[in-house]
Amino acid sequence: MTETLLFLTGKLAEKSLHQVIHEVQANPNIPKFKYRVEQMGVSVAALMTPALIARRLKTIGDANKMILPGLCQGDLSPLQVQFGIPVERGPEDLKDLPQYFGQQGIAPDLSQHQVNIFAEIVDAPDLTLEAILAKAYHFQAQGADVIDIGCLPGKPFVHLSDTVKMLKAAGFQVSVDSMNSEDLLLAGQSGADYLLSLSEKTLWIADEVNSTPILIP
Repeated sequence: MTETLLFLTGKLAEKSLHQVIHEVQANPNIPKFKYRVEQMGVSVAALMTPALIARRLKTIGDANKMILPGLCQGDLSPLQVQFGIPVERGPEDLKDLPQYFGQQGIAPDLSQHQVNIFAEIVDAPDLTLEAILAKAYHFQAQGADVIDIGCLPGKPFVHLSDTVKMLKAAGFQVSVDSMNSEDLLLAGQSGADYLLSLSEKTLWIADEVNSTPILIP
């Protein structure tokens, strides 16, 4: 029986998801499956939550498995109860979707580049210092030049300063990505090399610290 998969995603990743799925389906080593992509009305797929999905997803059609973005946070069991099918997280990065289906992904060649490659630890507030450091070394081994510490909306990051200081002491270049001005100011005061993502309302922080600001329109 051919499996029917329901992929949930955000606005920015929708087109790329379709492209990667088409590539996966073209692989003769991957069992054939039917699929549908449902765009859930959020720009960034990682900001999708089980509660949001429960409210916005009206039907699963004939799907017999639901696949969420790999960075989707929260307990998935209520969704399984509500919709009556297995609910799983896919890979954190779309390019790794072939690995989700049991095939080897293609590792990018990052040995030669003329830009700084930022690798974000998106769930840093939920991780211990030891886990953050382990991820930083992993990303560095994969070719990252800068370790970007992601802050989660509405979640306190009590060890933000310690995180920045720890990574700097270990020899990393560090950036901090937050929409919270207090987080950005603290990160700069703690020695962060870059601050993401300053806006016209938070641009004043650049005058208070030595960090390089990265702006958004």
